[in-house]
Amino acid sequence: MASPAHPPTRHRLPREARTRQLLDVSWALIGQAGTDALTLGRLAEAAGVTKPVVYDHFGSRNGLLAALYQDYDARQTALMDAAIEAARPTLSEKARVIASSYVDCVLTQGREIQDVLAALSGSPELSAVKRQYQQAYIEKCAAILAPYAGPQGLSPASLWAMLGAADALSEAAAAGNITEAQARHELRHTILAMVRRSKSAGAR
Repeated sequence: MASPAHPPTRHRLPREARTRQLLDVSWALIGQAGTDALTLGRLAEAAGVTKPVVYDHFGSRNGLLAALYQDYDARQTALMDAAIEAARPTLSEKARVIASSYVDCVLTQGREIQDVLAALSGSPELSAVKRQYQQAYIEKCAAILAPYAGPQGLSPASLWAMLGAADALSEAAAAGNITEAQARHELRHTILAMVRRSKSAGAR
């Protein structure tokens, strides 16, 4: 008589490693079926853990979506910081790095980040999370570009316009409407024009 099948053994992971596993599985699920299909129950099943484990890590579906965006932002920041550190200290080079880093990060994550960004706009709580990270990104870019701008610095309106252009160009490249190189090139020139306009205004 055949012995009954045993359920798969669940391995205990350190909390940080478990969080990483759950985020990786979440990204995979979004890639397969979009954020609408991402629930804590489905994540638990796909990751081979119990529901309480997932709730303990994220608290709610909104908490999971916020954690996914934080994970994406951390990777984007690390990529940009490393590239800026290695770049030559010229406006042209800094603009190139900012543009390339943004486009590359969006295209590397692909459709998944677009779905998460759309989901973040679905509630005031998640919109606030998205705005917090957007503000941090804008402040980082302002600091990088400050040495090349006018004495008054870059205006918030200009920086938000740059971010809007970065999002639109990256989405267009991800959808295949333009090439990755075109997205990088156009965003770089948008950044250069913004800084030169600010410098020109400050010289008047």
